[in-house]
Amino acid sequence: MAFFSSYTGNTRRGGWTQSLLPTTTSSSTSSSSSPRPKHSRKPRHRRISSSIQNFLITNFFTIGLSISLLFFITVVIRYGIPNPLSSHTKHRHSSFYRSRKPINRKPILSDSGIQVGSISVVDITTKDLYDKIEFLDIDGGPWKQGWRVNYKGDEWDFEKLKIFVVPHSHNDPGWKLTVDEYYEKQSRRILDTIVETLSKDVRRKFIWEEMSYLERWWRDSSETSRESFSNLVRNGQLEIVGGGWVMNDEANSHYFGILEQGCFNPFGYSPTMAYLLRRMGFENMLIQRTHYELKKDLAKHKNLEYIWRQTWDIDESTDIFVHMMPFYSYDIPHTCGPEPAICCQFDFARIQGNSMYELCPWRQHPVEIDQDNVQDQALKLLDQYRKKSTLYRTNTLLVPLGDDFRYISVDEAEAQFRNYQLLFDYINSDSNLNAEAKFGTLDDYFEALREETDRINYSRPGEIGSAQVMGFPSLSGDFFTYADRQQDYWSGYYVSRPFFKAVDRVLEQTLRGSEIMIALLLGYCHKPVCEKFPTSFTYKLTAARRNLALFQHHDGVTGTAKDHVVEDYGIRMHTSLQDLQIFMSKAVELLLGYPHEKSDKDPSMFEPEQVRSKYDVQPVHRSINTPEGSAHAVVFFNPLEQTRDEIVMVTVNRPDMTVLDSNWSCVKSQVSPEFQHDKGKILTGKHRLYWQASVPALGLQTYYIAHGFNGCEKAKPAILRLFSDSDQLHCPSPYACSRLEEDMAEIKNQHQTLSFDLRLGLLKKINDNDGTMTVVGEEIGMYSSPESGAYLFKPSGEAKPIVQGGGHMVISEGPLVQEFYSYPKTAWDESPISHSTRIYSGKGTTQEFIIEKEYHVELLGHDFNDKELIVRYKTDLDSRRVFHSDLNGFQTSRRETYDKIPLQGNYYPMPSLAFLQSLNGHRLSVHSRQSLGVASLENGWLEIMLDRRLVRDDGRGLGQGVMDNRPMNIIFNILKESNISSALNPVSTSLPLNPSLLSHRQPPEDSRFVLVLQRRQWDSSYCRKGGTNCSKIADEAVNLFHMFKDLRVLNARATSLNLLHDDTEKLGYIEQSGDVAQEGHVKISPMEIQAYKMELRPQERT
Repeated sequence: MAFFSSYTGNTRRGGWTQSLLPTTTSSSTSSSSSPRPKHSRKPRHRRISSSIQNFLITNFFTIGLSISLLFFITVVIRYGIPNPLSSHTKHRHSSFYRSRKPINRKPILSDSGIQVGSISVVDITTKDLYDKIEFLDIDGGPWKQGWRVNYKGDEWDFEKLKIFVVPHSHNDPGWKLTVDEYYEKQSRRILDTIVETLSKDVRRKFIWEEMSYLERWWRDSSETSRESFSNLVRNGQLEIVGGGWVMNDEANSHYFGILEQGCFNPFGYSPTMAYLLRRMGFENMLIQRTHYELKKDLAKHKNLEYIWRQTWDIDESTDIFVHMMPFYSYDIPHTCGPEPAICCQFDFARIQGNSMYELCPWRQHPVEIDQDNVQDQALKLLDQYRKKSTLYRTNTLLVPLGDDFRYISVDEAEAQFRNYQLLFDYINSDSNLNAEAKFGTLDDYFEALREETDRINYSRPGEIGSAQVMGFPSLSGDFFTYADRQQDYWSGYYVSRPFFKAVDRVLEQTLRGSEIMIALLLGYCHKPVCEKFPTSFTYKLTAARRNLALFQHHDGVTGTAKDHVVEDYGIRMHTSLQDLQIFMSKAVELLLGYPHEKSDKDPSMFEPEQVRSKYDVQPVHRSINTPEGSAHAVVFFNPLEQTRDEIVMVTVNRPDMTVLDSNWSCVKSQVSPEFQHDKGKILTGKHRLYWQASVPALGLQTYYIAHGFNGCEKAKPAILRLFSDSDQLHCPSPYACSRLEEDMAEIKNQHQTLSFDLRLGLLKKINDNDGTMTVVGEEIGMYSSPESGAYLFKPSGEAKPIVQGGGHMVISEGPLVQEFYSYPKTAWDESPISHSTRIYSGKGTTQEFIIEKEYHVELLGHDFNDKELIVRYKTDLDSRRVFHSDLNGFQTSRRETYDKIPLQGNYYPMPSLAFLQSLNGHRLSVHSRQSLGVASLENGWLEIMLDRRLVRDDGRGLGQGVMDNRPMNIIFNILKESNISSALNPVSTSLPLNPSLLSHRQPPEDSRFVLVLQRRQWDSSYCRKGGTNCSKIADEAVNLFHMFKDLRVLNARATSLNLLHDDTEKLGYIEQSGDVAQEGHVKISPMEIQAYKMELRPQERT
């Protein structure tokens, strides 16, 4: 992370060059350094700079500790953690939690006997469902996506039907209007209405989700309204469900961004969300938007309620109970039963004369309930309830009652509550109906269901189920890609507005870095200013968390909002990025020991190395301009728990520069020209300065960029080879150049050689130094998609290649970095894409195994209307059209391409990773810095969509296309491996193959510290790269007391990921050996994340 400064002085400050973790040591860079000069010249002018180098992607390959430390500081809760508003839920649910012994199943071993993975045992997998379903889209009649539902009538003779009607209102924090516009026009009025109408009758219930609106309403409301709200919560009439700032997306979001969010209405569902909710203390969840053919199959077998289990969980500690809604939508016509024309008649907000909502499209409209029609209407409604209940195993039925932004007025709310109560009263008064209907909350429903399953066993013969809730099947897998009707697949939003998907990740990593710097200041800097400064920043830190959380909304990070709403999201994230960079700039001053006597409002002496001038433009590198005889200090901050040894880069105005380490020893370096996306001028005139840096874990390291430092060798200029189909490309000074004349060209380092087709400027193959060769077959193509929209991907045929023979190409070769740059020739005068391929020649780094691909995309102008740009790697790996992609940066999921579903249905979310693997163990992985969409449409192909520009609305409510494209860079890190464990067949098994993925979170504010530990699960064959051996770190306990140098850990105790629950058995944590608070030892199973509250105090020196 990076900052520049105008500080002038002669004091040397390397600062924080040691790790905060006592077992980690910094790697020496002496192997890449020249001998130290006999004398050092003190610079006359020194401008301190710290360069934010984005280490995020490289971390995917960094093989280090098996237990990954995520350290965050929390500030200002002086009175402890408050109980949730719906505190009655915890008490009532606690009686239904079953204590049980862990279930131990046999792990999978490699040929050498090393454990490489574990597969949970379940009744249903989503892969099995996809294999057996024919996806014929048969018209089912009134329930178009199902069948004509009937019942005998005696199903409730021994157990009456218990109906819980749950009023709700889905409030998008941004979609067609901004979050502020929605609050003022609708959400505030809805919350006012809820408080007023529920207070009139204790039988009325309601659930609320979006804390972003509730928090603002609470600030704006009178003390009387707040007290009324609290009373409704306390007596169980009003329930806060999820407790998230928004209802987050589950396809594009990284789990750092979704950890505190809720779940109800995303477009497809990830098991990562289920895992995080379980570790927060949730036992039940409700979902709606899954593929309609999967819903139909699950409904046929009464499997719409199940236990969701993680694929690696052999102990069944991640089990969470799930209710899946069976029909097309969550609106009232599609929730009371299988016949929407009937159900719409019971949406009393649509009574004729109410102009706020459209009339029922089936032309059968609701009427006011009175004594004359109550019998007929009650029996008609009960018939729908009964039909719906036959799709489930129990006689406890959930019926949501609401829609987007409903209950906006007292008249509307009264119409619903009044008429339904009359219907309930009639149903309940006739004992022959064997039914009881009432308003309820989700808590009411799940409590009644669990009570029924305690009395009646609904388990099927041979069913594995779960010990948590008896009578239901267990399921593993995810629910992508979602289709709602007529084979319309929602795979377009994986890529819509990719520019802001990238900003989202930058904000995440900057927020995490800021939180760690707060921890360093409060934990190690024993000065009053070090406590005062981060405390004064708390409100901006909170705003940054909330702006990040807001964008995780399922119309935010998805790219499916109106243009002005996207602008609002972007400005919020940009503002927070600027605030965080200012904080980090000042924090570096304190950590490096510079005086801090200025006001917090005064500018810092530091500046970010990368800067954005506006919310919707690419960041640019500040260029270092060092006068003769001067030096700039570059300070690197490493927020990870392991030492980073990597080739790093800064931009300089002149090539004759020298690099020195913090001891003023010479460091070998390289200078190369900087390229840009400009057909007429592909060279910017600036230069990129590279060297190998070593930065300790959770530490800072200083390097100096000097001009005129005679004691060291200047940066070595790269050698250039040029190709152009015109005379516009000339050799820049001071580089030596030659012309590319052959059909093929190569760049190479000590591990691999890359071959390029000079006619097209594309990567063709990779040759490893061990003699193995992999065809890559890079291809850039474009779909024509006149029916696609923000949500849907509906191409007209396959993607066509767009690169033609010619263009401009430059090969830059030096001792540290080799780069192939291409501005391709296309049918358009200005190409929509240019790209660079880089490999690095470090020593003892994982980076040297990586191929870095950087695509600059400009899908601008009418020429690209209804076009979707892709890159495709046509490898020779025999993958059988099977690949893996990640889920939220946390785990991977097996994907298979099916001929029985259309092309767009075979696209899947790629939040950060996808890989192909052949039967013989060869693998090609692509790591991304942002979420995109990915497919493998042919054997050995991996296709990734980069951007999309669409004119039309796709009929899902947005009312516009996606035309606000921005120029952007998309960076992939490609890793080719041949040393993969062959214990698992990637074609036949659904087990994730354990890529190295790291994420992190910041808990709510607290005066104590919170430590979040994550243990990755490794495939042992990864552990031999990069000089590490992670297989040696297995089931050893971590000692919290010995984790930090010079700090004592006090009162350590496990807690939920949302810090609200301390019952480790309920959370599913494995049993610890001994008292954590007394002994400090904790054990963590592979793939697990665990949180610990603690206090930190300086060690008493003796």
